Amino acid sequence: MPIAIVLMWGATRMWVYYRNLKYAESLSYILLAIDIPRGNEQSVKAIENLFTYIAGAHSTFNLLEIYWEGRYQIGFSFEIVSIDGYTQFLIWTEARFRNLVESAVYSQYPDAEITEVNDYAEDLPSVFPDDEWDIWGGEFIYANNEAFPIKTYNEFYDVNEKTGETTFKDPMASLMDLCGSLQKGEQLWYQIIVYPTGFDWTERLNKEAGKILKEKNNKGGGVFGVFFSEAWSFFAEFFNQITGGGLGEAAGENGDDDPLKMMQLKPQEKKQVEAIQKKASQLGFEVKNRFIYVAKKELMNKPKVTSGFVGYMKQFMDLDLNNLKPDMDRTVTTANYFFVDATIRGKKNRLMAAYKTRSGTRGRIRKIMTIDELATLWHFPIEAAVKAPLVQKTPGRKSEPPMSLPVGGEAVGETFFDHGPTLSVGKQVGPAFTKESGKEPAKESKIKSLPWDEPMEKISVDPVNSEEEEANKKKAGAPPKNLPFA
Repeated sequence: MPIAIVLMWGATRMWVYYRNLKYAESLSYILLAIDIPRGNEQSVKAIENLFTYIAGAHSTFNLLEIYWEGRYQIGFSFEIVSIDGYTQFLIWTEARFRNLVESAVYSQYPDAEITEVNDYAEDLPSVFPDDEWDIWGGEFIYANNEAFPIKTYNEFYDVNEKTGETTFKDPMASLMDLCGSLQKGEQLWYQIIVYPTGFDWTERLNKEAGKILKEKNNKGGGVFGVFFSEAWSFFAEFFNQITGGGLGEAAGENGDDDPLKMMQLKPQEKKQVEAIQKKASQLGFEVKNRFIYVAKKELMNKPKVTSGFVGYMKQFMDLDLNNLKPDMDRTVTTANYFFVDATIRGKKNRLMAAYKTRSGTRGRIRKIMTIDELATLWHFPIEAAVKAPLVQKTPGRKSEPPMSLPVGGEAVGETFFDHGPTLSVGKQVGPAFTKESGKEPAKESKIKSLPWDEPMEKISVDPVNSEEEEANKKKAGAPPKNLPFA
């Protein structure tokens, strides 16, 4: 019987996997590049709202859809990519969820630009070793149980004791600086694959908090555990009625009903319980983090890029709670002792295949991350705190022309007059000149031509650091062709 049960379970899993592959063939994915306006001052809370909106893609399936149609939960990939020093934020999604993604972005960043682009990963080889390119990378996993959160963006606010002014020390600054330091021929890829899920995971977190509180789990053990618990409760109550105490008092001495239990915890334990309960109260996703550094062999600089990215991740470390560490045991492209070359080669090929397909099943099992943790790892830089001239942004805020501007007339010349605000339109230039007034027209001054004949969306307003950006772009080389860099 045990062998038959195992065989039936294995056959069922193989059938579901086969049907999943068939269903996957019917899906179509697109890659969207997100360009935010210059001077972004939106807080990271906006990205929390974005992830909350994306959670609307969560689906539930019946038995027919699971075992015959092969349906499964569709995921999204939130990516940060630096190619030759040019940084781009991207979202990879199934085509039918494009409107959902665009609505999520526009609801928080109304002036953002969203462009469908080709997949940058397809330009790089899939099989290693390669004559020209080499890679290093892997997955980043929780160092502790998934119930414990990492350090989130709310802890990066700094209050000046003298002035009382609050400033945000954006952790994205170090990553943007690292991305901007890449030379032509170097690329940094970072993807966060998220899967909307239900709320069953909160039970796992509450059990972990119960361990700290030393609570007994009366719901464990399945049907037999519940039956034994109910039987023991009946026997204990019957015994207490006869003897006047004993088993019930003993149960009370174990601390199950102690109202001062939190007061008896150590400071570290109290912090952990509060953090777990806060995480369990938020919206969560099943998440996988991948990082790849790919470069031409003669330019490969692992100490700079890999150490820099690990340092970026260490910003979110809380030794009392959790942190993200590279998965050195299974997915990171390193090996020790035996069959080193073959092991590294296999890890590189599997990692690149998993990244290109945005696989949520290859590698480690997905873990739960809440919206504030995800927003901490993936958010648009706050421009007041991050000086990243090579991060692609929209050229300026778009708006309709004021109703008072005479955009319907024919512009004459590139002139304006010092003593009047009237723009040169039609044949009237400046304030009207009459013989009665005896005044001569004011001296003309040359200005940049006003592009009345051009669409308003081509008019950029309030450029920021344009000269610095151009200098950095020339230094880094030509922008990649497959991303919408200006």
